[in-house]
Amino acid sequence: MYRKETEGWSKHYDFILLDMICLQTAFILSYAFSGYGWYPYANLLYRNMAVFIELADVIVIVLFGTFKGVLKRGHYQNFLITIRHAVITGALAVLYLFLIQKGQNYSRLAFVTMICFYAAITYVIREMWKRALRKQMVEGRGRSLLIVTTEEAAEIVIGNIKKNNYARYKIVGVAIIDRNLTGRKIDEVEVVAGEKTAAEYVCQGWVDEVLVVTHGTVPYPSELIDQLLETGVTVHLNLAKISNVPGKRQLIEKIGTYTVLTTSINYASSGQLFLKRLMDILGGVVGCMFTGIIFLFVAPIIYISSPGPIFFSQERVGKNGKKFRMYKFRSMYMDAEERKVELMKENKMEDGKMFKLDFDPRVIGNTILPDGTKKTGIGNFIRKTSLDEFPQFFNVLKGDMSIVGTRPPLADEVNLYERHHRVRLAIKPGITGMWQVSGRSDITDFEEVVRLDREYIAGWNIGLDIKILLKTVLVVLRMDGSV
Repeated sequence: MYRKETEGWSKHYDFILLDMICLQTAFILSYAFSGYGWYPYANLLYRNMAVFIELADVIVIVLFGTFKGVLKRGHYQNFLITIRHAVITGALAVLYLFLIQKGQNYSRLAFVTMICFYAAITYVIREMWKRALRKQMVEGRGRSLLIVTTEEAAEIVIGNIKKNNYARYKIVGVAIIDRNLTGRKIDEVEVVAGEKTAAEYVCQGWVDEVLVVTHGTVPYPSELIDQLLETGVTVHLNLAKISNVPGKRQLIEKIGTYTVLTTSINYASSGQLFLKRLMDILGGVVGCMFTGIIFLFVAPIIYISSPGPIFFSQERVGKNGKKFRMYKFRSMYMDAEERKVELMKENKMEDGKMFKLDFDPRVIGNTILPDGTKKTGIGNFIRKTSLDEFPQFFNVLKGDMSIVGTRPPLADEVNLYERHHRVRLAIKPGITGMWQVSGRSDITDFEEVVRLDREYIAGWNIGLDIKILLKTVLVVLRMDGSV
């Protein structure tokens, strides 16, 4: 799934929070400057205003896009936009006071100085932020980009992206389609593949997006482009040589100085992705609080039943192949990974791309009695009730995962993927998702899992996430172990 975020505000959740802190700081300073002290929140009117101005700040950011294009602005232009932002926020606050008919009770000096303090503080912060972003342009700290081009155009294309790297791409390599130059370097970027091996490289590494630019009369490698799109990766084609791709979402944008047609399995607007991330942050905070409470009860039982760490961490593969460590409450014995090899023959998912057993003896408390009766314990309980999943809310807060998405696979499972299976990695993995609430216990065909994941990605919207969350709650309440 793709979103146009080359310079959009939605990518900078951290700075939106920082701007809100600047506004709240100005609010407190203006209250103190007016001689009322350092704690404005004791007064109901001022406390309500403190909440409203933060809402107004976000509205101005969203509607007027005051963070967009920040890297292309000079100091003066950035100053004017900052002043406009502060004035519009102030105007919304005046409208609020007028509507509640409390304007006469609010200090005019405190109000005017708040706008002045805010404009000054946030301008300094924005300039510092812009300097940090320019450094990231050079270092490439954003999404990973693979450049597919010809030998003759390679140096020009790489130089163009480096010079105009407003998206702060990390160039992971270049694929030369008209000559075998694998292993060499062009403008300090390694040639990692050719036309026949570029799709394989994308499947094996962490690649978020691919830019395809050819030179002169050299046509676009249509077969390679089809292979790349099959993996779920976002592909940008220079508009000089494009053709429509049926069944895919397409939009026009700029990368470097190139005007490109971007093709992806789905497109989400900046606003939609902002809402999804906001939902993840709020859910992550609440989930981490519940994790702390659950820890107090399950930690002693886990340790008594199977001495060792309470938490279990494991390397998983996330969006577009990026690896991260996922956390769970430990529900298996300490030697679970070693025993997995001998249990593979009982795996319900026959192709080995996922691992699932009807009765897993590695789970704490699970034993088969001499008469053949299967006995379960605490491990089965916390798995059946999905309590073991709660530490993943920390992964959600970090941004490695989302509350709703596809389940993150193991690296050795991804190594078995066919090209079309990699579409599962097109979005952030989630704690719950489409196939989990569609009866995970009954699905043993991995192709069906991929189909459901692809259906989720292609049809994603905030409403679908909410629907899946509600279904997840119902599944957990039934305690059928489907999540």
